[in-house]
Amino acid sequence: MAEPRTSALPEDIINGASTEGLRLEHAADAIIAGGPQPRPIHVAVREDAEEARAWADRRFRRTRDAIRDEPVRASLYALGIGVIIGLLAAR
Repeated sequence: MAEPRTSALPEDIINGASTEGLRLEHAADAIIAGGPQPRPIHVAVREDAEEARAWADRRFRRTRDAIRDEPVRASLYALGIGVIIGLLAAR
């Protein structure tokens, strides 16, 4: 059997103002206030655009080098892709 509660509940819990709850609430507010703030949208867009530009530049250089290394193969790929697009467009 459970032992009967001998200690009375603290007044602040009965009144709904738990000191532990208030302490945790203040700690959460401090974490939120001191945490990382969201970036402004123009900064985020600029950074994403720079990242996309760098990715496209890397892909362009890779493609250019592949075409220079094997021009016949690249031409045949382009021809094949063109034929497939032409067949799909003719439908």
